[in-house]
Amino acid sequence: MKLNPMRVGVSLGALMGLWHLTWSGLVAAGLAKPLMDFVLMIHFIRLDIGFAPFDVQLAALLVVVTSLFGFAFGWVFAVVWNSVTRRD
Repeated sequence: MKLNPMRVGVSLGALMGLWHLTWSGLVAAGLAKPLMDFVLMIHFIRLDIGFAPFDVQLAALLVVVTSLFGFAFGWVFAVVWNSVTRRD
């Protein structure tokens, strides 16, 4: 199966952007620390993690940067996949 690098890049970029948009929403709502405390607890990890106040500009930068990295990773993945898979 041949992958379209642009479609894979856009799909992974959108997924990564949405994931980090959700994270930013959790930080803005004050739910990030309780969630992280729970996730760490069920992994038997105890850390004292502090969270900075929510900043909309940093949140936007986070979403943009992770979307771009997701796109790049997806594009490279598709190109490599297409180069190593058998063509019938």
